[in-house]
This record gives sequence, C-alpha cells and structure tokens, in this order.
Amino acid sequence: MDSLYFFMDSLVKYGYLQNAMIAGVMVGTVCGFIGCFIILRGMALMGDAISHAVLPGVAIAYLMGFSIFIGAVITGVLTSLGIGYISQNSKLKDDTAIGLMFTAAFALGVVLITLQRGTGVDLWHILFGNVLAVSREDLWLIFFIGLLVVVSIFLFYKQILLSTFDPVMARAVGIPTNAIHYLMMLLLSLVTVASLKTVGIVLVVAMFIAPGATAYLLTERLPSMLGLSAVFGVFSAVTGVYLSFIYDVATGASIVLVASFLFALSFFLSPKQGILVQKYRLWKAGV
Repeated sequence: MDSLYFFMDSLVKYGYLQNAMIAGVMVGTVCGFIGCFIILRGMALMGDAISHAVLPGVAIAYLMGFSIFIGAVITGVLTSLGIGYISQNSKLKDDTAIGLMFTAAFALGVVLITLQRGTGVDLWHILFGNVLAVSREDLWLIFFIGLLVVVSIFLFYKQILLSTFDPVMARAVGIPTNAIHYLMMLLLSLVTVASLKTVGIVLVVAMFIAPGATAYLLTERLPSMLGLSAVFGVFSAVTGVYLSFIYDVATGASIVLVASFLFALSFFLSPKQGILVQKYRLWKAGV
C-alpha cells in the first residue's frame, strides 16, 4: 500500500508521470483494437515486420530534419508494398518475403543510427521506448493517430470484417480486399509511430498481439474481443508504468511483461480454452 500511495502522490505532483500514464492508456487502447484484426487476419509476422521497418524512416527523418512521423509512415508503407511485390512476382511465400524485407530495413536503420554517433543525437530510445519522456506534443500526436485508427475501423468495419473471415465472399460482393489489406498496413504503421515513445520498435509487436490474443481466448464475438483487448492493453500500460516507476526498471519491457502475464493467465485459466481448465474437466469426467 505504501508503494501505491507513493505512486499516486507522485502522479499528482509530476507532469512527466501524468504524460506517461495518459500515453500508456491511449497506446494500450489503440494497440488493443488493431491487434484483434492482426490476429484474426493472421498478420502477426507482418505486424512485426512493419514495426521494425519504420526504424530507417525514423533515422532518415532525424538526418534530414523533418518529422519522424512522416519518415516512419513512408518506410512502413514502402515495406508492406515491397513484401507484396516480392511475394506476387516470385515463387517465394509471404513469410519469406516478410523476413527478407523487415530484417533488411531494420539493419539499415541500425546502420543509420550508428552514423549518428558523435552528433549529440541519441536514437536508441526509439528501439526500446521511453514513456517517461513523453511530451505534450507527443500526447497530441498519439491522440490524433489513435482517433484516426478508431474512426477508420468504424467506417470500414463491415469491409474489414468480411475480408477477414471470408475473403472470397468479400471479393464476390465487390469489396476491394487488396485495398483493405493495405489500409491495415497503413494503420499498423501509424500505430507503430504512436507507440515509439512508450514501448519502442522492438517491443511494440507484443502490444499488438498479447492483448488481442488474451481476449481471443476469452470470447468468440468480435465486439467483445475488441473491448476486452482494449481493456487488457490499458491495464498492461498502467500497471507497467507503475511497476517501472516503483522498481526503477525499463517501462516498455514492464508493460510488455504485464501483457504477457495476462495472456499466460488466459492461456491456462480461460473458462472455455484454458489448458488447466480443460484438464480439470477431463479429470472430473474420469477421462
């Protein structure tokens, strides 16, 4: 209780901690929403690719003096287009194209970061995040990106839903499934940018996947899955910031560990899908 009181007292006193908490709530919510569709569409590896591929765009933006938001979105979109081009114009499968593109882009980003040494510019926080350094400007950026993502999902909900569960039917009724696919890539790029300061490029894929995967094991209805995923994302962010502040450990990693712990609980104890629950039912039935 003393640590909780200390944290609440600090939250009232320090603006940087308030910014961190607000950023964590917003990022947890939007990652929870987009993560559900990533899981249902089997795009987890693509999410990993996009999150890593924005690194060179961020580094180039710093070098040229323009917004990292623009640089990250451009490289994220170019990477998704490159993956599609390679898979459609060769006998290589999607996972191979994804592995080639995102490792090459990430390596380029690391090289560009190392070239910054001696210039007084430190880009390594982009890799692992630093939510305690979030500014008011960052909060507005996260807010507008989150709003854009949520509005896009709301406007194209039926098209995304049908193309996710039955792409053949979606094409038959005239839904542009390729356009929906690239819309999801764009939204992934935007959410990755929004998450740079909180969990960083390396760990953001966990925030895409863990809350959605946890919700997926607890419900079979998409609206419920979206709601639960957002709740788990927010809980992970808030608890992660608290643990990071109290125990002086990396904030991004703390957030991801909380999200992973929630998934583990769901995996073992989910009423319908939990491994331990299923074993208990078999034992009760004498099987």
